[in-house]
Amino acid sequence: MTMTGKDDTPENSPAATELWVERAGTRRYVGHSTRGARVEIGSADVEGVFTPGELLKIALASCTAMASDFTVSRRLGEDYAATVRVSGAPDREAERYPRLEETYELDLSGLDPAMRDRLLDMIRRSVDSACTVGRTLDAGAEVELGFDIR
Repeated sequence: MTMTGKDDTPENSPAATELWVERAGTRRYVGHSTRGARVEIGSADVEGVFTPGELLKIALASCTAMASDFTVSRRLGEDYAATVRVSGAPDREAERYPRLEETYELDLSGLDPAMRDRLLDMIRRSVDSACTVGRTLDAGAEVELGFDIR
């Protein structure tokens, strides 16, 4: 994260990271990046994989945490502990998540009430301005499906 609070996502760098999934079996895929990352993806009934919906939720929670990291570390120190939990039941008829709920778990017991409230406000502002995933979900995104047929 830069000092401006914006994240240095690969999409913002000169050489954007390429992402893709490859089929590994029936309803089972492996996600890859050109930076060497891998993630196992599959159905909810398969052990050891994330579903696409779970990855969406994890992307939101991690974006929230990362967007506020600099703000929180300035107040609590570099070694602060934090967990962002995210949940939301799918609407299977519409095949979408109508509501996602995040809970930011953070020990602020060492702060006086005024400083705690100020920090919580700063976290909300940091997330609102710098969490690309949350901003994309709020605004909606156009998705275009193309084909490379051989």
